[in-house]
Amino acid sequence: QRKNPFSSDDRLASKPANTHRGDPTYGRPPEGSRTEQRGRDAHSHVGREVDELCLIIRRTGEVGEDGHVRVTFGQLFETYVTISNKVVGILLRARKHGLVHFEGEMLWQGKDDDVVITLL
Repeated sequence: QRKNPFSSDDRLASKPANTHRGDPTYGRPPEGSRTEQRGRDAHSHVGREVDELCLIIRRTGEVGEDGHVRVTFGQLFETYVTISNKVVGILLRARKHGLVHFEGEMLWQGKDDDVVITLL
């Protein structure tokens, strides 16, 4: 709409277009916007869920000889599913941040119940 000569929306004309990939604000919501705040809130919420998942692993798992706590996916699923239905998604986020390790791309209830999850 910014390039449309027939558009009469003045709000679009006043905002600069961030269409260059090299621009540091490319793909980000405007600073101070409600969208930016919702994104920060969501990031914070997921961070708390990852922390809680690590705490549950520490409580339900067993400490190995190397000092790392391990739990099977089946045991973790049964414990954590009463807290949140996003067990696998939170596990993937925790692995992305280097907090846990497990084999495979994705874990499936029933099929992967014996996969060991290690708290790093």
